[in-house]
Amino acid sequence: MCNRNTPSLTVAREALRSAMGLAGFNPEAVADAELALVELIANAWRHGRTPSPVVLVLILGRTLRVSVGDDSSDLPERRTLADLAESGRGLQLVQGLTHRWGAEPQKRGKLVWFELDQAA
Repeated sequence: MCNRNTPSLTVAREALRSAMGLAGFNPEAVADAELALVELIANAWRHGRTPSPVVLVLILGRTLRVSVGDDSSDLPERRTLADLAESGRGLQLVQGLTHRWGAEPQKRGKLVWFELDQAA
């Protein structure tokens, strides 16, 4: 059962896996995209104060683009952290797993997105 006040990571991950499978992405790319998606949803929930972030999964040619929308207008920033910091590495993770990422202000809130290119 899905609670209206929490994001459904399971539903978002299943939709992502399905789209990537139909487009022929390899299993490693699917795993990387799933981890990046979960991070963006968690950030939207935690920092964007959005109980149910909007997730959009698109396949544009040979490129996967995943966008997560939240209600906060604060754009994400990568931070420099102490070696023993227990949190704050999410955007570093997204950057390491994907080919590109960014954030775009919207009329209400923002979209944070990432892209993965399919191997030739």
